Amino acid sequence: MTVLDTRALNRATLARQLLLARADVPVLDAVAHLGGLQAQEPQEPFVGLWTRLRDFDPAQLSDPLVQRRVVRTHLMRRTVHLVTAEDALAWRARHDAMLRQRVLGVYRGELAGVDLDELAAAGRELMADGQPRSMTELARALAERWPTPGPRALGEMLMALVPVVQLPPRGLWRTKAGVRNAPLASWLGREAAPASPDGTDPVGQALLRRYLAAFGPAASADLRAWCGLAGLPAAVAALRGELVTFRDERGRELLDLPDAPRPDPDTPAPVRFLPAFDNVVLGFQDRTRIIDDDHRGLSVTGARFVLVDGRVAATWTVEAGTVTVTPLVRLSRADRSAVTEEGAALAAFLSDKDSHRVQIS
Repeated sequence: MTVLDTRALNRATLARQLLLARADVPVLDAVAHLGGLQAQEPQEPFVGLWTRLRDFDPAQLSDPLVQRRVVRTHLMRRTVHLVTAEDALAWRARHDAMLRQRVLGVYRGELAGVDLDELAAAGRELMADGQPRSMTELARALAERWPTPGPRALGEMLMALVPVVQLPPRGLWRTKAGVRNAPLASWLGREAAPASPDGTDPVGQALLRRYLAAFGPAASADLRAWCGLAGLPAAVAALRGELVTFRDERGRELLDLPDAPRPDPDTPAPVRFLPAFDNVVLGFQDRTRIIDDDHRGLSVTGARFVLVDGRVAATWTVEAGTVTVTPLVRLSRADRSAVTEEGAALAAFLSDKDSHRVQIS
């Protein structure tokens, strides 16, 4: 079986993540291709799309949020993701059990004795008037019936039991707004697709194909790390005949779509600035294709990364129009020049071209 080394996996991933060259595709197509963008920090998806798309205009993302073509909702790994409306409706039921179990993993003691079906029914009844509410408002209303668990546990579980979306203006460009929730079905005017009752798991198969298109080649453990679901073994078994397989240098089996891009490992990779919690870093169990193990811990802290030659080489922040880069590894003179050039373009994007200031600390 062909072995793909770390550099080969890196270039394949960059190509599929639209990071080898900025793509000329509509924003909705990019969001769908990427399987959504992690978005608990509301402004980060704008940087994620700027770094991937040619001539990206923030209105191209803000407008679809208002128009209900993309939504912000808890989904993969129980984190807030920005996904297309179609994907939210198709995928939500497949994530129900995982969302519930992850909340119980934190609040099992507090929620002991709470009938979760009754809690879900009460939550739906409470939200039936269509009035947007914060999680705290919902939890306090429910606490009249379930006073023991506390509002945080009730609110977190309700978000897992009842599909909801976070409404604009949260998530709009340069807009600060608290979280207001509304039922997914009422916001989109359609019910989410039910889970497959016959065990064929068509949604799991679709998730596997979509994951490989955006992140492959990858192992089952990587798929699980991305979506939070338990590896989707039935989907893997059902699709195995149409997939190709490789090994990585650790000996793990890697799955892939036969016609997906796998560029030459020597393909040049430009400097790219990533937003916080970008899935190109978080979407794998083995992240060594993109980040050294010594720096892996930074990936869950909200650090924003700079890719040099396709790998995490620095972090970045922005304040008063100045992009400040902090190297994690030694940068050559050519690397510093390329980082400065791309950082100046980012500063211009974030400041409406009022600033091109870059500092490498």
